[in-house]
Amino acid sequence: MPFPPVVKWLVITNVAVWFIGQVVLEGFVLRSNLISSYLSLVPLQVLEQGYLWQLVTYMFLHTTQVTHILFNMLMLWFFGAELEQRWGRRFFATYYFVTGVGAAIIYVAGTALAAGLFNIGVFTLAIPVQGASGAVFGLLLAYGMLFGERVIHFMMIFPMKAKFFVLIMGFVEFASLLSSRERGSEVAYLAHLGGIISGFLFLKGWGWWQRRQWNKKAAQKHRGRNLRLVVDNDKEEDKNGPRYWN
Repeated sequence: MPFPPVVKWLVITNVAVWFIGQVVLEGFVLRSNLISSYLSLVPLQVLEQGYLWQLVTYMFLHTTQVTHILFNMLMLWFFGAELEQRWGRRFFATYYFVTGVGAAIIYVAGTALAAGLFNIGVFTLAIPVQGASGAVFGLLLAYGMLFGERVIHFMMIFPMKAKFFVLIMGFVEFASLLSSRERGSEVAYLAHLGGIISGFLFLKGWGWWQRRQWNKKAAQKHRGRNLRLVVDNDKEEDKNGPRYWN
């Protein structure tokens, strides 16, 4: 499978930030979570202290467990490589960050509403969130929409169409979110769903805008075909030159 430039840059950046910033600096030099405390997504800090950069920076942080970053980078490569080839660098990068930031916004808003209105998960407002999972789930959604009939292997064993795989993953995340209200969880399921929702809205909105532009150009082209040149041979009116009628 190819390794297109934006996917490659994202993987290298994520791994570098994780290893140099979190494993080496935080683990052995600083011996504290100084970097993570400012760059992770903490809803309380975003809402009360205005740490808006966390809506972006959290995507490049991961827990020190190797499986966390390994899973995200494999998913980024597997689904992102073909999407970047299909869309091009600029649109792919835009989509990736839109879904990542969108996932963060939905997570912050959702946890704040749940805590304020229903007194559910109040403690989650102060828990930092890390990882590219929101953007990765956005890529998963796009892959299912664009290559829905393609067969992939769920858990490396069970073959199924991509669109069904996306539906299953969405259902699992939603069910996990509901169950985590009672028992708590280290996984930000709402951020995963936020990536799916953001991706769906972005692609639908982009498709609507593209159709609108196409219809506008088609209408202009149609009007152009109906335009004809009429020459007035009347000598008295000759000074006015040719006239255009629509």
